[in-house]
Parts: sequence; C-alpha cells; structure tokens
Amino acid sequence: MAVKSEQEITQIGSTVLIKGDISGKSDVRVAGKINGSINIDGELIIEKAGYVEGEIKSVTSVIAGSVKGNIDTDKLILESNSQFVGNIKTKQLIIQEGAIFQGNCQMGTHAAAPAQQAPVAPKEPIKL
Repeated sequence: MAVKSEQEITQIGSTVLIKGDISGKSDVRVAGKINGSINIDGELIIEKAGYVEGEIKSVTSVIAGSVKGNIDTDKLILESNSQFVGNIKTKQLIIQEGAIFQGNCQMGTHAAAPAQQAPVAPKEPIKL
C-alpha cells in the first residue's frame, strides 16, 4: 500500500518582499509582501501580516491579511479583519464578520464563458 505524501507548502516569511510572479503546484503561505501575480494549483493562505498586490489564481484561498487585486479561486474565505480590494470570481465565498471587501463578485461556475442568448426569430404579426 502506497503512503500518500504530504503536499509541499511554500512559506514566505514576514520579513520577505517579493517583486515578481509566483506559480507552482504547491500550497503557499504568505506572511510577507508580494507585488506580483500568484498562480498556484493549491491553497493560498495570506496571514494577518501578509499583503499581496496583484492577480491571484488558486484552488482555495484563505485571506487574513490584505489583498489589492483580482482573484479567481474555487473557494475564498475572507477572515475577520482581512481587507480585499478588487474583483472576485469564485464558486464559494465566505466573508467573516469584520472583513472588508470592496469590489465586485462573480459567483457560480466561473470557469465557463458567460452565457449568450440564442437568437430569437422575429414574431409574425397577429391577424385579427
């Protein structure tokens, strides 16, 4: 029987400033500052002291710190005292009391293109 290995977690410490993009398949925990996009196939955790300015794409995101930018994630949790300024695309959104959200939110199957209306045939005039 194979033993399931634990998912790798990349940690960005509170004294670290990253100017650039981050991408990968592991979970990421941010206690420092990131000026750039984050694109991961895992969970993103932004701790209370963490700050991200840029676009975010992840499977799950838990934000306790601050974000300025847009996010595309399957599940987003804005913890109390978190601040999020930007647009959200998600299937599931949880905003705890005390969290600040300023922007727009699109929920549902966000990966799908917006539905387009089928063309409507012109109606025949009603004869009396």
